[in-house]
Amino acid sequence: MNSFTQSVIKVLGGAVKALETFPAAIISAFAFAVVTIIRINLEWPQQEPYNFLFNCLHWSFALGAIASLALITIAQSRYKSKRAFLTANLIGLAIAAITFLILYFFGELHTENPETRYSVISNLAAARVGAAILISFLIFIITAGYPKDQSDFARSFFMTHKAFFIALLYGIVIMAGTSGVAGAVQALLYHEMSEKVYMYIATLTGFLAFTIYLGYFPDFRKGMTDPHREIAQKQPRFIEILFVYIMIPIMLALTIVLLLWAGRTIMTGTWPAFSRLAGIATAYSFGGLWLHIMVTHHRSGLAIFYRRVYPFAALLILAFEAGALVSQLSEYGLKFVEYSFALVWAVAAASAILLIILKMKSHPFIIALTCAAAIFAVLPMIGYHALPVASQVDRLEKLLIEEKMLENNRIIPAAVEPELAVRESITDSIYYIVYAENPKLPEWFDTELTAVSNTDVFKEKLGFMPVWPQPEDGYKGGTGYLGTSLYLNPQPIDISGYNWGINLQEYGVKEVKTVKMQGEKGEYGLEWKINSADGIPSLIVKLDDRIILDQDMNSYIDRVTDKYPPGNMGMPKEADFKDMSLTFENQEIAVLIVFNNIDINIDPQADRISYWLNLNMIYLKEK
Repeated sequence: MNSFTQSVIKVLGGAVKALETFPAAIISAFAFAVVTIIRINLEWPQQEPYNFLFNCLHWSFALGAIASLALITIAQSRYKSKRAFLTANLIGLAIAAITFLILYFFGELHTENPETRYSVISNLAAARVGAAILISFLIFIITAGYPKDQSDFARSFFMTHKAFFIALLYGIVIMAGTSGVAGAVQALLYHEMSEKVYMYIATLTGFLAFTIYLGYFPDFRKGMTDPHREIAQKQPRFIEILFVYIMIPIMLALTIVLLLWAGRTIMTGTWPAFSRLAGIATAYSFGGLWLHIMVTHHRSGLAIFYRRVYPFAALLILAFEAGALVSQLSEYGLKFVEYSFALVWAVAAASAILLIILKMKSHPFIIALTCAAAIFAVLPMIGYHALPVASQVDRLEKLLIEEKMLENNRIIPAAVEPELAVRESITDSIYYIVYAENPKLPEWFDTELTAVSNTDVFKEKLGFMPVWPQPEDGYKGGTGYLGTSLYLNPQPIDISGYNWGINLQEYGVKEVKTVKMQGEKGEYGLEWKINSADGIPSLIVKLDDRIILDQDMNSYIDRVTDKYPPGNMGMPKEADFKDMSLTFENQEIAVLIVFNNIDINIDPQADRISYWLNLNMIYLKEK
């Protein structure tokens, strides 16, 4: 048997052994895969009521898998006891269960509008679980670097990367092979095979790759010297060449570019677009730090030079980036990008100082700083969700006071239209605040401004139309959206028997439109009300101020999505009158609603759905 075959057998054998070594982590990962398969099996109309439940389960099992990995490694490396091993596994599973309960009962995004069609996990709740996953994984890396005579953080850090890419390679090969077999079956034997088969294969391959990842790690049990640890931690020659002769020169070249930028800034006093600068600075800071850790034990002259130079260069560059941050804050106030950049800057600057003073002994302290920053970012009052909103509220209040638009704790329209820069700043702050997730608003903030799609409301409350600041960079729309887009095909519509035809929707103007008319039984009032949270409209019909019909469009949306399931966004589809209309009838009236076009947009990454139902006409018959 050759060495390659032995290596393959060893890797696959490690995947089987992972169940014995990390049972709670494997159980959580398997549960994650099962939930994914269930979601794949359900079409969106059937999945929608359980979307919140599935998301809670996914986040919980993801945390359970990584937390179990860290806890089991701690128990194995610090305690030579079966009880400690069992306790670690039970705690890992308990973390998954407790996280699910917390998310399910307290993690829902709450909106002011009770008519919201579906529930989602709040971004803050997801971010807190994400922070817990990150911290758990960093704790695992630190723990895997014990005992000191066999390992350290830098070696453990590389070992996690090596395990990941090995698992990724096997996963890609398995995915390509099984998908090829499925493709052959579909092409040659069973043409009606569902495309979901490939999704099932991807899910199971992902689970198998995770078991390979865990199985690659050495035996962490206390008192054991696993020869595989040395192999797992050793950097192959091609990796050393990659780090020293390719990546270090690239980082040094980037350092020179950033230093030249700093010099040009001093000469010209101009700053690049902050969003671009923040991205480059973040990549340089953490990319440089990552490479510094990776070459900790390299003895080549270039690696030694890089380890000495990088911390000082990073501090110099960070000093100039601090100037850009201060300039940005003075002009636009604190927002999410500025908040994130400030945290990155603080961690990067502290890390550079620690590297200068403690060198490789600084690694645990740098990880502790990273964990502290992750916790800080999701804390109440000072987290990314709260502090930027408070800053923008303070900024808006000062602007309104300066323009004499805030009196007696109430916003009043501007008597004279403010200067363009002031209007841009007010618009910028208001839209940031109202788009924030469950923002904490002061008493003077007019809640009607939360209907930000209504520019007429904005003008009515503030005395001018919204004006957005010119973007620093061009916007490029994202991809990956799903949805349904339908339009009514040209055809005659039989409206015999109806007394009135009413147009109740003004495009992009009001979320509530009312029309009144006189009938034989009294005065009818029709109100077309659009839910600002997701765009689902409702029709309310009154007879002499008595509500005789109050109907939302949820049942109609269910009917449409059942026939036209959301898919990859493409060209709109033509639909006939039956699909683009619906009727309501009771003892007093009959109503026919006809739509011109319907758009249902799903953003899987943000877990958001928006609906746009554009009316053609509403026909009403008085009985």
